[in-house]
Amino acid sequence: MKSEDSTNSEKTLEKNKSQYDALYSSTSGAKMVKVLQRFEAFLDDTTQTDTSWKGFYLNDFRKQLKGKRVLEMGCGDCLNAAIMTMLGAEVVANDISDEPGRIIAELNASGVLPKPITYVFGDFLQYDTKEEASFDFVVGKAFLHHLTLDLERQFLEKTARLLKPGGQARFFEPAINSLWLDKLRFMIPVSGRPSSLQRKAFKAWEEADPHPERPNSSEHYRNSGLQYFSKVDIYCIGAIQKFHRLLPSGSFDRKFRRFAFRLERYLPKYLNDTFARSQLIVLTKAS
Repeated sequence: MKSEDSTNSEKTLEKNKSQYDALYSSTSGAKMVKVLQRFEAFLDDTTQTDTSWKGFYLNDFRKQLKGKRVLEMGCGDCLNAAIMTMLGAEVVANDISDEPGRIIAELNASGVLPKPITYVFGDFLQYDTKEEASFDFVVGKAFLHHLTLDLERQFLEKTARLLKPGGQARFFEPAINSLWLDKLRFMIPVSGRPSSLQRKAFKAWEEADPHPERPNSSEHYRNSGLQYFSKVDIYCIGAIQKFHRLLPSGSFDRKFRRFAFRLERYLPKYLNDTFARSQLIVLTKAS
C-alpha cells in the first residue's frame, strides 16, 4: 500500500507534466538559433536584468562551465541547457515533459551547438545508476519548489550520488523568508494570479497551481541540503527588483530592474534576505 507522501508525490509529478507539456508545446528550438548566435550578448543583458538568469549565473558561473559535465533537471524550454553548451559544457538535460526532447532534437539538428545535448526523458529518480559520481554540476532553474518535501529529499540524495567528489548542485528557487510578506504579496494581483482577497478566484487559481504547499525559506533549503552535502551557500536576490512587476512592461521596466539590482548591493544582509524574491542555493559535495 502506498504512503500518503508517495501518493501526493505522484500526483504532483502528474500535475507538473500536464502543465509543462502544454506550456512548451509551442516552443521552437529552431527559433532559438538567433539567440544562440549572439549568446554572449544575450547573457550580458539578461544577467543584469532578469532575476532567474542573474541568480543562476551569479559569481561568474558562466566561466566555470567550460569542459565540465552538467546535468540539468527540469530543463523546460531548453534555452539554459543550450546556453551552457555554448559556454563549453557537456550537457545532459532531463525533464518529465515530452516537449523538451523535441526541442533538443531541433537544437541538435540546427548546427549551431558546438556539441549535441543529450536528453533523458522521465523521472530523475530513475536516472541510470551507472552515471553516479560522473557530473561536475547538477543544476535546476526554478525546480525544487515544484516538489513535495518527500520528493525533494529523494532528489537531493540522488543529486549527491550523481556528483563527482567536490562537485556542486546549483538551484535557483523562490525565497520566502517572511510569511507576513508572502501573505501581503498574494493580496496584490498580478498577471495570471488574482488577489487573495478575491476568495473565489484565488481558490480556483490555487487548485490549478502545480506547486505543492511547502516551505521555500533559506533556512529550509540550508537544513535540507546539509543532510546530503558538506557545504551549503545561499545568495538571496530581488529584494527591490521584485517591485518591477507593478510596472508596465517596456524599456522603463528593464531600466528599473537593472538599477534595482545595483541598489540591492547596499542593503544590509538581513533586509535583503527578508525581502528577497529569489535565492541561489549552492550545495557542495565533500571532496
